[in-house]
Amino acid sequence: MRPVRSYLVLLMCFLFLIQYFANVVWIGNFVVIMAILAFIASAINASGFPRIIAIIMMGTGMLLEINKGTGLEGISQGILLILPLLCLVTLAPLLSLPLKLGGYFQSVDSLLRNLLHHPRQLFAGITTILFILSPILNLGSVRIINEFLTDLKLPSAMSAKSYLIGFSTALLWSPYFASVSLVLYYLGMSVGTYILYGISLSFLSLVIGNLLFFLWERSHPLTKSSIPEKPLDRKHQKQLVQLALFVVILMTSSLTIEYLTKWSMIVIVSLISIILPLIWGMITGWNRINPMLIQFRDQSVPMMSNEITLFMSAGLLAHAIQGTRFANTISEYLTVIAHQSFLLFALAVMAIVLVVTYVGIHQIAVVAALAMQLNAHELGISNLALAMLLLLTWSISSSLSPFSGLNLMVSRIAGISGVETGLRANGLHLSIMAVLGIGIIMFII
Repeated sequence: MRPVRSYLVLLMCFLFLIQYFANVVWIGNFVVIMAILAFIASAINASGFPRIIAIIMMGTGMLLEINKGTGLEGISQGILLILPLLCLVTLAPLLSLPLKLGGYFQSVDSLLRNLLHHPRQLFAGITTILFILSPILNLGSVRIINEFLTDLKLPSAMSAKSYLIGFSTALLWSPYFASVSLVLYYLGMSVGTYILYGISLSFLSLVIGNLLFFLWERSHPLTKSSIPEKPLDRKHQKQLVQLALFVVILMTSSLTIEYLTKWSMIVIVSLISIILPLIWGMITGWNRINPMLIQFRDQSVPMMSNEITLFMSAGLLAHAIQGTRFANTISEYLTVIAHQSFLLFALAVMAIVLVVTYVGIHQIAVVAALAMQLNAHELGISNLALAMLLLLTWSISSSLSPFSGLNLMVSRIAGISGVETGLRANGLHLSIMAVLGIGIIMFII
């Protein structure tokens, strides 16, 4: 069943990319059928709670489309709208293959172990490495860092703070992330227009997180490692610089292609994710990369069952909600508030997203619905301000919600509950970011 599920998901992605350029109706219909089959196969393999939530959202979305009178056409449109994101989530992990083969992760391991005697520097090292790796490796970056540090048994508070702060920065700016790609896609904005603002906001989050840890560590001194300290090898120093350059070149290439071709950034990222490992294999030899491609097909893709089911069902639900009486009422209510006070509007949007995601509904469903339903011009603000607000809210809700993939992974690693991970360990950082983020957005509306 596992190979069949992988082939369904991968075929769905490749057919979507063909449809994007060919724009043939029958291919689009076939892609929708493949997507539904992929959803069913992934739902069978998904874990308990994500499977239940996904089925509820998918069923609700279908019923809403039927109730609206759009029926199968509405369902197809909802699935086609979320397919770019599914391709991004599925194919982006391929970017990690050249890094694994190049030995860059061993250099990261050496760097972190070299910082064990300095808790504050170690925290800065973890968050900075995640700031660099997360934009292209997604949650895989947290898994990789945790593998390096598992035997070191870091305090649960330090793990919860460092992983959440480091990873959540990427949610604010990376075009290789579902959050940025989805919001900008629905708002009709190019990544090039937004990215400098997003990077600035994420860097601010990184700095604040490290300052707060500095103050926290003074009151909660950590035991220093007994492992002998030794200088970082020059080879590892060189590879760490190359790793940073790799990310910069990757981002620059994506933005350049977007500027020249006007293609969707999601499609560009998906194409790069396929092409880069192939080029790497041609240069270094297929015998090295081929086993990793097989592993990706047989192990990595099946492991994405939760993401595929949640993303597809949440995307369909978001599309189905659009234009309903409930959605129109919320939109009108938010528009009235926005005309009176942007601050109240921002707090209302943040409250809606936090409440909905805190009970288990994925961010895609509510944020995508808001992105599709709200009109920046009618609100009296710019598209940029709306995009920054939605992405700031997405980042905060991913850290706070005990049902988000990020919070679930970090709480499992830290050995504490999702509520403790989000609210207790990172509540102050997220509150400061909410205040400062809204304040910054108010200057650019």
